Amino acid sequence: MKRSVLVTALALSQVTLVQVSTGAAQDQPGAMNQGQMSRLDRDGNGAVDRPEYQAFMTSAFTNMDRNKDGSLRSEEVAQILDGKQFAATDADRDGKLSQTEFLNRVMADFQSADRSGDGSLQ
Repeated sequence: MKRSVLVTALALSQVTLVQVSTGAAQDQPGAMNQGQMSRLDRDGNGAVDRPEYQAFMTSAFTNMDRNKDGSLRSEEVAQILDGKQFAATDADRDGKLSQTEFLNRVMADFQSADRSGDGSLQ
């Protein structure tokens, strides 16, 4: 479930990732290809670090917020997130995802995907 939120944000932001991982071979489930990594790797060091990812996801939130009310409603992400995934991200159970809730989830997912613990995905 955790990775699905990452996939959702990336897919809705027009980055065609299948999943986010820690640099596994491209044919493995959850792997990013080099083109996808390069798109997120703003400093060109060959890895997507936490600040790069957070900046990207902040922008993704803005792009997904179609009605520009500062939150994501289930209908804005219905193509990617199912009800269970949406509910798991909606920490305060108010029926919408605030930017804080969204970022908390995707950054927790980033941390989980960072198996080496070095603060980057390679």
